[in-house]
Parts: sequence; structure tokens; C-alpha cells
Amino acid sequence: MIEERSFQFALKIINLIKILRKQKEYVFADQLLRSATSIGANVSEAGAGQSKRGSIAKMVIASKESRETRYWLRLLKEGEIVKENMDSYLEEIEQIIRILTKIVKTSQLNSNT
Repeated sequence: MIEERSFQFALKIINLIKILRKQKEYVFADQLLRSATSIGANVSEAGAGQSKRGSIAKMVIASKESRETRYWLRLLKEGEIVKENMDSYLEEIEQIIRILTKIVKTSQLNSNT
């Protein structure tokens, strides 16, 4: 579920990146592209983890990247950098953050027992 959701979110972000690049907002585009696509990449790697500890570590990284992505999206919205409505992006990243936080906490609890 989270793997597909993070993949679909990355696709949506790619379209936003195209808009940012047309506006010559290259720094925002590059930072957002890196953090947003890293979420799904780390989730995907977690699924193929060689150990429980390695899988948890990848999910922690995905969680951190999702928070960084939220930061860049908030800057775009509140700084009025892009004319695009940012609410759907922010709503989706909040959902992803909640899911990843729950996965990490549950995984950490289960690995301690």
C-alpha cells in the first residue's frame, strides 16, 4: 500500500517539477524532486531489506524524506512561488507521513519484543 502510494505521489510531484522548471525555479524543483522521489525509493528498498533492522532503517529514511518534502511544499505554498494549488500535495504528504510514522513505530516495537 505505502509503496504504491509513494510511487503515485512521486509521479504527481514530477508534474509539479515541470511547472517549477518552466518558471525557472530550479533550486526548488531539484530539492523537491530529490526528497519526494526518495520516499518511494526507500520504501521499495525496505521491502527488499536483508534484515529487519535494515528494513526499519530504510523506513526511517523514507519518513525523514517525507518531512523534508512537506517543508519544500510549504515553502512553495506560503511563499507563493507557484500558482498551483498546493493543498492536495500537502494533504497527500501528511497522509504519507502518518503511514510511515505508524510503520516505523510498529516495526520498532515488534523488533524489541
